[in-house]
Amino acid sequence: MNTLVEPVLRQEQLNVLVVGNNPIELSSMLNKIGHLPGRIIHTETAFDARSIIDRLLRFRPNFILIDDNIGQLELNHTVYVLARNRKTKNVPITVLKNSNYTEASASPSVMDYILKGTLTAEALYASIRNSIKVRRTQVYLMKAYKKRKGLLLGLMNK
Repeated sequence: MNTLVEPVLRQEQLNVLVVGNNPIELSSMLNKIGHLPGRIIHTETAFDARSIIDRLLRFRPNFILIDDNIGQLELNHTVYVLARNRKTKNVPITVLKNSNYTEASASPSVMDYILKGTLTAEALYASIRNSIKVRRTQVYLMKAYKKRKGLLLGLMNK
C-alpha cells in the first residue's frame, strides 16, 4: 500500500511493517497510516514471526508497528526475532496496546507504546518521528562508543 506522508526526517522513504492477526484492527491501522500528512510511504503486513521473515526477503522497513493482540508470547518472540535480524535490529518498534493494564514487552527494541483507543494519525506520526530519531541517536552513540573505546584502549596500551 502506498500513501502520502510528510517527511519524517529529511526526504527519505518510509517503509512501515505492520504486524497483527486481527484483520479489522490491521485495516484500522492501515487507515490511520493512510491519513498521515504529506509524502509516500510503503507498508507491508505480517501476521507472525514466520511471515515477518518472508516479508523481509523483499522489504526493508524503517519502522515497525505491532498490535499486541497477537498475544504476549508471540509479541515477545516477534520482538526478539526483529531485534536479532540484521535488517531490522536498528529499526524502531512501536506496540499498539489495548490497555495500560496489560503487561508490555520489556525489550529495549520497543521504542514506544500507543493505546489503540487514543490512536490517531497525529499520534502515530509523532511516534514514528520520535522513534526514528531516538533509534538513530542510539545507533550513533553505540558506534561512537565502540570507536572511542578502541581508541582509548589503544592509548592505554602504549
